[in-house]
Amino acid sequence: MALPLLQYAPTTQNSRVEPFRVGNDEDPKGGGLDTSVSRDDLRSVIESAYRQIFFHAFKVDRDSNLESQLRDGQITVRDFIRSLTLSDTFTRSFYNLNNNYRVTRHLVEKLLGRPVHSQAEEIAWAAVIMTKGVKGAVDDILDSDEYLENFGFNTVPFQRHRVVGARSLGETPFNITTPRYDAYYRGIFGFPQIVFTGTAKSLPKRATQRRGGYPEDYLPWVRSMPGMRYSGNVVSSANIDYLSKVPYRSIGR
Repeated sequence: MALPLLQYAPTTQNSRVEPFRVGNDEDPKGGGLDTSVSRDDLRSVIESAYRQIFFHAFKVDRDSNLESQLRDGQITVRDFIRSLTLSDTFTRSFYNLNNNYRVTRHLVEKLLGRPVHSQAEEIAWAAVIMTKGVKGAVDDILDSDEYLENFGFNTVPFQRHRVVGARSLGETPFNITTPRYDAYYRGIFGFPQIVFTGTAKSLPKRATQRRGGYPEDYLPWVRSMPGMRYSGNVVSSANIDYLSKVPYRSIGR
């Protein structure tokens, strides 16, 4: 039985207020089919979709059938994003390498273009992944009012509100942050590990020569002393009856 999405609220009111700022070069630039009229524009939309979900798509990660359907208008950008998020590349590179909380954070950042509001939102979407799987969580996010109001059917998701007030630079883009190398994944492989890659310095030959004063040089002499010789009567502590040696005081005496 699938659980409904748990109710959660933003931790602050800032996430509900539209930002008021002057545009600059770090503002997000969204691309979609609504403004794509040439073949180069369509290629730019496809590349931005790969960059948003995978950061970089190698040749083996690309799906020529999906790209052809998008160019011919058989599917929308939202359908293309859904297929990329449910692809084998995303499953192997992101979903299989993280827990549900980290996958939730990653999906919200990539699909909704914002960080999670609080831990309560992580728990809510993690419960959806637990009951419906990652496919059910992706479908619920892409069908949500927040996604449709901000990106619609033909706009590639992008990071919203990247520029923060009183900062010279904006936040790190979500598409270049990978969850594979966080503390959870590093702990599985036992990292951090210290690996020495330099050249080991060898000691000179004179450093291995004994110059007297070493305790090991006197060990044969200590063993030859009368008190250290083997007497033959070895008493083991395991054979001692400790209870018989404890003073006993009976009641009434």
